[in-house]
Amino acid sequence: MKVKWLGHACFLLTSDDGTRVITDPYKPGAFGLDYRPPAETADIVTVSHEHDDHNNVADVKGNPKVVRGAGVHKVKGVEFKGVATSHDQASGAQRGSNVVFCFTLDGVRVCHLGDLGHELPDKTVSEIGPVDVLLVPVGGNFTIDAGAANGVVDGIRPKIVIPMHFQNARCPNFPVATVEGFQKLRQRVRASNESEIEIKKDKLPEEAETVILKPAL
Repeated sequence: MKVKWLGHACFLLTSDDGTRVITDPYKPGAFGLDYRPPAETADIVTVSHEHDDHNNVADVKGNPKVVRGAGVHKVKGVEFKGVATSHDQASGAQRGSNVVFCFTLDGVRVCHLGDLGHELPDKTVSEIGPVDVLLVPVGGNFTIDAGAANGVVDGIRPKIVIPMHFQNARCPNFPVATVEGFQKLRQRVRASNESEIEIKKDKLPEEAETVILKPAL
Protein backbone atom coordinates (compact mmCIF):
# COMPACT_ATOMS: atom_id res chain seq x y z
CA MET A 1 0.00 0.00 0.00
CA LYS A 2 1.16 3.51 -0.81
CA VAL A 3 0.18 6.56 1.24
CA LYS A 4 0.56 9.96 -0.45
CA TRP A 5 -0.08 13.19 1.41
CA LEU A 6 -1.75 15.60 -0.99
CA GLY A 7 -2.04 18.29 1.70
CA HIS A 8 -4.08 19.31 4.74
CA ALA A 9 -6.08 16.19 5.79
CA CYS A 10 -6.19 14.82 2.25
CA PHE A 11 -4.34 11.60 1.46
CA LEU A 12 -4.35 9.24 -1.50
CA LEU A 13 -4.01 5.61 -0.44
CA THR A 14 -3.38 3.08 -3.19
CA SER A 15 -3.56 -0.67 -2.64
CA ASP A 16 -1.44 -3.20 -4.49
CA ASP A 17 -4.41 -4.07 -6.73
CA GLY A 18 -4.86 -0.41 -7.69
CA THR A 19 -7.79 0.55 -5.44
CA ARG A 20 -7.50 4.27 -4.72
CA VAL A 21 -8.95 5.93 -1.63
CA ILE A 22 -8.86 9.69 -1.02
CA THR A 23 -9.55 11.14 2.42
CA ASP A 24 -11.08 14.56 3.16
CA PRO A 25 -10.48 16.45 -0.11
CA TYR A 26 -10.15 20.18 0.53
CA LYS A 27 -11.36 23.20 -1.42
CA PRO A 28 -8.40 25.42 -2.35
CA GLY A 29 -8.66 28.79 -0.63
CA ALA A 30 -10.93 27.57 2.16
CA PHE A 31 -9.84 29.05 5.50
CA GLY A 32 -6.57 30.18 3.90
CA LEU A 33 -5.50 26.89 2.29
CA ASP A 34 -2.93 27.48 -0.45
CA TYR A 35 -2.72 23.94 -1.82
CA ARG A 36 -3.55 23.17 -5.44
CA PRO A 37 -6.85 21.33 -6.18
CA PRO A 38 -6.94 17.64 -5.15
CA ALA A 39 -7.71 16.59 -8.73
CA GLU A 40 -6.56 12.99 -8.36
CA THR A 41 -8.52 9.97 -9.54
CA ALA A 42 -10.08 7.80 -6.86
CA ASP A 43 -12.45 4.86 -6.46
CA ILE A 44 -13.57 5.91 -2.97
CA VAL A 45 -13.59 9.17 -1.03
CA THR A 46 -14.10 9.50 2.72
CA VAL A 47 -15.50 12.72 4.23
CA SER A 48 -15.08 13.19 7.97
CA HIS A 49 -17.37 16.25 8.17
CA GLU A 50 -19.02 18.89 6.01
CA HIS A 51 -16.56 21.78 6.06
CA ASP A 52 -15.11 23.12 2.82
CA ASP A 53 -11.57 22.08 3.70
CA HIS A 54 -12.65 18.44 4.03
CA ASN A 55 -15.61 17.73 1.72
CA ASN A 56 -14.60 18.90 -1.76
CA VAL A 57 -15.60 15.67 -3.50
CA ALA A 58 -16.30 17.57 -6.75
CA ASP A 59 -12.59 18.05 -7.45
CA VAL A 60 -11.82 14.34 -7.24
CA LYS A 61 -11.79 12.57 -10.59
CA GLY A 62 -13.14 9.14 -11.50
CA ASN A 63 -16.72 9.33 -10.20
CA PRO A 64 -15.77 7.86 -6.80
CA LYS A 65 -18.13 6.39 -4.25
CA VAL A 66 -18.37 8.68 -1.23
CA VAL A 67 -18.32 7.40 2.36
CA ARG A 68 -19.85 9.60 5.05
CA GLY A 69 -21.13 9.09 8.58
CA ALA A 70 -20.66 6.72 11.48
CA GLY A 71 -21.25 3.00 11.12
CA VAL A 72 -19.95 0.30 8.82
CA HIS A 73 -19.83 0.96 5.08
CA LYS A 74 -18.67 -1.62 2.55
CA VAL A 75 -17.63 -0.02 -0.73
CA LYS A 76 -15.94 -1.75 -3.66
CA GLY A 77 -14.71 -4.57 -1.46
CA VAL A 78 -13.32 -2.32 1.28
CA GLU A 79 -15.00 -2.06 4.67
CA PHE A 80 -14.97 1.38 6.30
CA LYS A 81 -15.79 1.79 9.98
CA GLY A 82 -16.93 5.30 10.89
CA VAL A 83 -16.56 6.19 14.55
CA ALA A 84 -18.49 9.23 15.81
CA THR A 85 -16.43 11.95 17.51
CA SER A 86 -16.56 15.75 17.76
CA HIS A 87 -14.82 18.64 16.04
CA ASP A 88 -14.34 20.42 19.38
CA GLN A 89 -14.17 19.84 23.12
CA ALA A 90 -17.84 20.74 23.63
CA SER A 91 -19.44 17.61 22.11
CA GLY A 92 -19.80 19.38 18.77
CA ALA A 93 -21.54 22.51 20.09
CA GLN A 94 -18.85 24.79 18.61
CA ARG A 95 -17.82 23.16 15.32
CA GLY A 96 -20.06 20.15 14.88
CA SER A 97 -19.42 16.45 14.56
CA ASN A 98 -16.46 14.53 13.15
CA VAL A 99 -16.16 10.95 11.96
CA VAL A 100 -12.99 8.90 12.35
CA PHE A 101 -12.63 6.37 9.53
CA CYS A 102 -10.84 3.03 9.87
CA PHE A 103 -10.24 0.65 6.96
CA THR A 104 -7.81 -1.99 5.75
CA LEU A 105 -5.80 -2.07 2.53
CA ASP A 106 -3.33 -4.89 1.82
CA GLY A 107 -3.68 -6.10 5.40
CA VAL A 108 -2.66 -2.69 6.80
CA ARG A 109 -5.18 -1.10 9.16
CA VAL A 110 -5.47 2.64 8.56
CA CYS A 111 -7.18 5.20 10.81
CA HIS A 112 -7.87 8.76 9.62
CA LEU A 113 -8.89 11.02 12.50
CA GLY A 114 -10.39 13.81 10.39
CA ASP A 115 -10.77 17.07 12.32
CA LEU A 116 -10.74 15.47 15.74
CA GLY A 117 -11.18 18.20 18.35
CA HIS A 118 -10.72 16.35 21.63
CA GLU A 119 -8.78 13.57 23.30
CA LEU A 120 -10.35 10.13 23.00
CA PRO A 121 -12.04 8.30 25.87
CA ASP A 122 -11.15 4.64 26.34
CA LYS A 123 -14.51 3.58 24.89
CA THR A 124 -13.77 5.32 21.58
CA VAL A 125 -10.23 3.93 21.47
CA SER A 126 -11.70 0.44 21.90
CA GLU A 127 -14.22 1.11 19.14
CA ILE A 128 -11.43 2.20 16.81
CA GLY A 129 -9.52 -0.98 17.60
CA PRO A 130 -6.02 -1.98 16.43
CA VAL A 131 -4.35 0.50 14.09
CA ASP A 132 -1.21 0.13 11.98
CA VAL A 133 -1.15 3.59 10.37
CA LEU A 134 -2.63 6.63 12.10
CA LEU A 135 -3.26 9.88 10.21
CA VAL A 136 -3.52 12.52 12.96
CA PRO A 137 -4.15 16.30 13.00
CA VAL A 138 -1.57 18.15 15.07
CA GLY A 139 -1.93 21.88 14.34
CA GLY A 140 -4.42 22.93 17.00
CA ASN A 141 -6.92 25.80 16.69
CA PHE A 142 -9.48 23.82 14.63
CA THR A 143 -8.34 20.40 15.90
CA ILE A 144 -6.36 18.83 18.71
CA ASP A 145 -2.95 20.42 19.24
CA ALA A 146 0.44 18.74 19.49
CA GLY A 147 0.07 17.69 23.13
CA ALA A 148 -3.42 16.25 22.70
CA ALA A 149 -2.38 14.55 19.47
CA ASN A 150 0.53 12.91 21.25
CA GLY A 151 -1.86 11.62 23.90
CA VAL A 152 -4.24 10.25 21.25
CA VAL A 153 -1.35 8.48 19.54
CA ASP A 154 -0.22 6.93 22.82
CA GLY A 155 -3.76 5.72 23.45
CA ILE A 156 -4.27 4.15 20.02
CA ARG A 157 -0.71 2.79 19.79
CA PRO A 158 -0.23 2.57 16.02
CA LYS A 159 2.93 1.37 14.32
CA ILE A 160 3.27 4.38 11.99
CA VAL A 161 2.09 7.92 12.73
CA ILE A 162 1.67 10.45 9.92
CA PRO A 163 0.81 13.99 11.06
CA MET A 164 -1.52 16.20 9.03
CA HIS A 165 -3.48 19.46 9.25
CA PHE A 166 -0.50 21.66 10.10
CA GLN A 167 1.03 24.82 8.70
CA ASN A 168 3.99 24.34 6.37
CA ALA A 169 5.98 26.08 3.64
CA ARG A 170 3.45 25.03 0.99
CA CYS A 171 0.53 26.35 3.05
CA PRO A 172 1.87 29.19 5.24
CA ASN A 173 -1.40 31.10 5.71
CA PHE A 174 -3.50 28.43 7.40
CA PRO A 175 -3.96 29.58 11.02
CA VAL A 176 -2.61 26.56 12.87
CA ALA A 177 0.76 25.51 14.29
CA THR A 178 3.58 23.84 12.38
CA VAL A 179 4.51 20.21 12.94
CA GLU A 180 7.55 20.96 15.11
CA GLY A 181 5.67 20.95 18.42
CA PHE A 182 4.34 17.46 17.75
CA GLN A 183 7.66 16.27 16.38
CA LYS A 184 9.43 17.18 19.63
CA LEU A 185 7.07 14.96 21.62
CA ARG A 186 7.71 11.83 19.57
CA GLN A 187 10.59 9.42 20.12
CA ARG A 188 11.26 7.97 16.68
CA VAL A 189 10.78 10.55 13.91
CA ARG A 190 11.67 10.45 10.25
CA ALA A 191 11.25 13.62 8.20
CA SER A 192 10.91 12.64 4.54
CA ASN A 193 11.66 14.78 1.52
CA GLU A 194 8.93 12.88 -0.32
CA SER A 195 5.14 13.06 -0.31
CA GLU A 196 4.62 9.30 -0.44
CA ILE A 197 5.52 6.30 1.66
CA GLU A 198 5.08 2.61 0.85
CA ILE A 199 3.90 0.46 3.74
CA LYS A 200 3.94 -3.33 3.93
CA LYS A 201 2.20 -5.33 6.63
CA ASP A 202 5.20 -7.59 7.16
CA LYS A 203 7.60 -4.63 7.45
CA LEU A 204 5.81 -2.53 10.04
CA PRO A 205 8.15 -1.25 12.79
CA GLU A 206 8.03 -2.88 16.20
CA GLU A 207 8.04 0.51 17.94
CA ALA A 208 5.90 3.43 16.80
CA GLU A 209 7.55 5.57 14.14
CA THR A 210 6.43 9.07 13.13
CA VAL A 211 6.85 9.90 9.46
CA ILE A 212 6.55 13.54 8.38
CA LEU A 213 5.72 13.84 4.70
CA LYS A 214 5.88 16.84 2.39
CA PRO A 215 2.57 17.90 0.79
CA ALA A 216 2.33 16.89 -2.86
CA LEU A 217 0.08 19.78 -3.91
